[in-house]
Order: sequence, then structure tokens, then C-alpha cells
Amino acid sequence: MATTNFQTVDEYIASFPKDTQVALEKVRQTIKDAAPDAQEKISYQMPTFTLAGTLVYFAGFKNHIGMYRNSGALETFKEELAPYIGAKSSLRFPLDKPLPVSLIHKVVKFRVKENLENAKKV
Repeated sequence: MATTNFQTVDEYIASFPKDTQVALEKVRQTIKDAAPDAQEKISYQMPTFTLAGTLVYFAGFKNHIGMYRNSGALETFKEELAPYIGAKSSLRFPLDKPLPVSLIHKVVKFRVKENLENAKKV
């Protein structure tokens, strides 16, 4: 992926090889399904979904797709997420394995609930 100043998530995804694009689109759609009211944007040069604050980021890499802002979900779904846990509360989904779509959906639903509860406290 060339270093670019991405303006849209479509632009970001289009910068990857075809097979990675398919996986990124699947992650994107799973997030949209789990958080239909979330807004999509580019932040830190990554696709980002926001709803009462940052919900999740995701990014493509050579061998995996990363998903970020999962700390509370990591604790809640520790055993299910164990094979995917990366550094600093990130999740890594290897491109050579099927995407755990239902697990991604569950994490995003959890993050929606977490963000909405935190917004009420402010």
C-alpha cells in the first residue's frame, strides 16, 4: 500500500490487492450491520466508525486485518478473542483464514453499548 492521504474508506480499500479488498469490505459491512447509526470516516489514515465517540478502527496489512479500540470487549470475550489478540488491545484477523464475522459483529455491538453508556455519563 502506497502512503496516501486517504479521503474516503472506498479510496483506502481500493489501495489494497483484490483479496484484501474483499476481506476489508466484509469487515466494513459487518461493522455497518452491527452499528447502523455509526458514521464512517478516515482517521489516522484508517477506516474509522464513530458513534458517541470513536467506535472502532480497522486496517489492512500484508497478512492480516487489524481492528482497534477493543479493550473492554477483549476482557468480555477473552476466550473467543484469544486467537486474534494483538498488541495494545488490537485484534488481528489473518487473511489466510476465514474472517470471524459473528465475533466481529459481537465486538462492535459491545463497543456501541460501551460508547453510548459512556456518553450518558458525560
